[in-house]
Amino acid sequence: MTAGATASTALGAWSTLQTASGPLGYVRLGRLAELGLCEVERLPLTTRILLESVVRQAARFGLHEDELAELVRAVAGERPEEDGCERRWSRAVAGERPEGDGRERAVVGEWSERSGREDAERTAPVELPFLPARVLLQDFTGLPALVDLAAMRGRLADPTTLDLALPADLVIDHSVRVDHYGTQDARRRNLAAEYGRNRERYGFLRWAEQAFANLHVVPPGRGICHQVNFERLAEVVTVRRHDGGPVALPDTVLGSDSHTPMVNGLGVLGWGVGGIEVEAALLGRPLVLTCPQVVGLRLTNALPPGALATDLVLAVTELLRRHGVVDRFVEVFGPGVATLSVPDRGVVANMAPDFGATACLFGIDERTLDFLRLTNRSEATVDLVERYARAQALFGEEAGEAEFDEVVELDLGTVEPSLAGPDRPDQRRPLAAVPRSFAERAAKARDRSAAEGSARESSGAAGDRGVAEGPVEESSGAAGDGAGAPIPDGSVVIAAITSCTNTSSPEGMLAAGLLAKHAVDRGLQAKPWVKTSLAPGSPVVAAYLDRAGLMPYLERLGFDVVGFGCTTCCGNSGPLPDAVERALDEHDADVVAVLSGNRNYAGRIHPRVRANYLASPPLVVAYALAGRIDVNLEDEPLADGVTLEDLWPTRDELAAAHQAIRRELFEDEYAALFEGDDAWRALPAPTGPTYAWTEDSTYLRPPPFVRTAKAKHHTPSDIHGARALLVLGDHVTTDHISPVGRILRDSPAGRYLQDRGVHPRDFDSFGTRRGNWEVMVRGTFDYVALRNALAAPEEGGVTVHVPSGERMTVFDAAQAYGDTPLVIVAGDEYGAGSSRDWAAKGTALLGIRAVLAVGFERIHRANLVGMGVVPLQIARADRDRLTGTERFDVLGLDAGIRPGGTATVVVDGTTFTARVRVDTEQEARILRAGGILPLVLSELEERR
Repeated sequence: MTAGATASTALGAWSTLQTASGPLGYVRLGRLAELGLCEVERLPLTTRILLESVVRQAARFGLHEDELAELVRAVAGERPEEDGCERRWSRAVAGERPEGDGRERAVVGEWSERSGREDAERTAPVELPFLPARVLLQDFTGLPALVDLAAMRGRLADPTTLDLALPADLVIDHSVRVDHYGTQDARRRNLAAEYGRNRERYGFLRWAEQAFANLHVVPPGRGICHQVNFERLAEVVTVRRHDGGPVALPDTVLGSDSHTPMVNGLGVLGWGVGGIEVEAALLGRPLVLTCPQVVGLRLTNALPPGALATDLVLAVTELLRRHGVVDRFVEVFGPGVATLSVPDRGVVANMAPDFGATACLFGIDERTLDFLRLTNRSEATVDLVERYARAQALFGEEAGEAEFDEVVELDLGTVEPSLAGPDRPDQRRPLAAVPRSFAERAAKARDRSAAEGSARESSGAAGDRGVAEGPVEESSGAAGDGAGAPIPDGSVVIAAITSCTNTSSPEGMLAAGLLAKHAVDRGLQAKPWVKTSLAPGSPVVAAYLDRAGLMPYLERLGFDVVGFGCTTCCGNSGPLPDAVERALDEHDADVVAVLSGNRNYAGRIHPRVRANYLASPPLVVAYALAGRIDVNLEDEPLADGVTLEDLWPTRDELAAAHQAIRRELFEDEYAALFEGDDAWRALPAPTGPTYAWTEDSTYLRPPPFVRTAKAKHHTPSDIHGARALLVLGDHVTTDHISPVGRILRDSPAGRYLQDRGVHPRDFDSFGTRRGNWEVMVRGTFDYVALRNALAAPEEGGVTVHVPSGERMTVFDAAQAYGDTPLVIVAGDEYGAGSSRDWAAKGTALLGIRAVLAVGFERIHRANLVGMGVVPLQIARADRDRLTGTERFDVLGLDAGIRPGGTATVVVDGTTFTARVRVDTEQEARILRAGGILPLVLSELEERR
């Protein structure tokens, strides 16, 4: 049967859906049950949506009718156990995993030579092609993807043959920095500074919008991409053209930011992938998934008084990270779901990558429809969502009781006010335990500092590159006034209500405003050494806080709006108050940040702040009033004898304040989402199909990995005589690998910029320099909190050049090795955190051929494959006996690059087996080609 025939039949699943706006075609899932291919009502919603996608696009994927039928059976679990795609029925209550629950599977965690042989003997895993309805980008990760595509266009005789195959929205939200705060004009001044720093980058994005079909850019100052997606862009069910007619389909999305799953709270299946995978999707190449493993999260009861969505998501993050859901989908169900508002569901879904899941899907119900109406979606949209969801058994109780691979239960009644920290989002701490957590971390830090000092004295090679990057733009804000006294350890110097994770929850934001009101009424103020800021994910938040009469109270405490974008959470916290900086220069205190964000890795928020705690918006205000972290807010007064209980809003107060949220606020704030202000419209806007690169630009340079159709240094032949550039431990994040924060004056990136006439005050950050590969490769592994065993106990972006024994920066060491192939040795959860494509790009450009790790996080592993770097999963015992001073041979790659394949690692005569972590045939093909970009380029050039 031909692909064309497949398009016309698709198992006979095409049908007609009657809507208020007229008839629409759609793929009816009930047909699959009628054919005996699967029991649809038993399948998780996630699996149903993925099946709809593959049946609808079967012709595009080149699937014949019999192939499609077999794929449906396999994805639905209708296969014999020995094929490796069986479903596992087990239950884990409150995160206590029974033995043999699947955590030992190599795809998730520990690897052993025995399990490797067993996997290799199985048949190839089921591969499910997936192409979403659309793509979501933000400027930090979206801009380098567009830079790659622009560079690829420059290679082609007809540049227009490379275009976007899917609709894409890029939201400029990660470039605002908190330079000004604590004043009512802070937002205006920060936005003006943002335009001044990013003029060239924004001009490139304006060019891209006119050059690429289907690309729409949301200008700066309009909100964070995930909250904008949640409140405006997402349709839940959308309409596309297919074979000349309109077709209804689920609104699915892939995003270049790891927190894309926030939209799962609205019933939209979507997740974050690396920028490299995003580029492939934009060019119409499907993402290929293995048989989806879906873990059910069953919620019971309701949140108790005082517990907010933030407290819930911190409990979920702790629970699921402990249980183990890496590379798996989570689906939330149970009677407790009905008690959660749709925005609070979004808060939970947002942090899916922080508990390791691919996505965290909630179903569609009446609350979903009410939220769509509130946020000014049209009645035609609401009608379509309800009719389609009911027709597909995706709506509320009609969806039926799904059978999951595993079930984890959480009683919402057990959730309590909590923080997470001091350096990971899964470190949940009840309020009473927060002071102890800080004391324990501080004690460990002192021990490391003493050891590092001894090592420096004995070696005589400090390698100290300083802390600050030199002069920075002078900050403004009331918080710095009067802060001349020494600052003790444990002082909170940053209190930031920031990030789409929590600003999307009206209850959390209104609770912050009400707590501020109660504090002002009692005469309390934020401590003068605390830098306070409010950066909502949407202008709607400021509008309803103002309408509720609560904004003046937040402003009295220094929480003026500093911008509508991702600020403190992604490291754009800006300089500390001048007096605080001076005090830290005189006495290097162990200070703290408290923020309502989703990431708190060491060094991420600010280079001088060593401990970071995630908290709900009202608790951020409370810690600003307390001014220190070592206070038990559950029992101790936070200021002047006033307790947290004295200030906490009642449910009646919250209900009354909630009346300020009206549909017209969303209508007004989103009416001109894509238009931009006068500054945006005044930007120079280059035109034409190709971008005119500027040779002396320090922001935008075409990357070297698109210059040749075949990247020879990544050809996955056997590796001989390699050296370890770094030896790392567990939970190395993409922040460690590719920082987004400040560029230090004496770092390799800082020296590069100064050599090109850039003053340190104009360095900006690694985030804003992502369009320049020369900066980014020099910043790879240049992270203040990186712990490399080769350079222990010193922390930071340093290593030892093994042949000479010389201590130097990671970049300088890579240069010194020359043509010697390099590897990285690491522990478990390697590459956790943000979907940062430069973590893989920089790794490749340093000359690293393979990463040997106990376990990989999903997005970074896929990015390594996309850049032609071989991910090798090794046993813990093999990892622990490596020192990094050995020579490494990796043999058998020619045959081993396949799903379930293995390679032999020879280390100074000792041999062990590693699993080549390519999970699909498509990944194997990409790795054999040296990466996704060389593969796509070679295919395009072959069409000439």
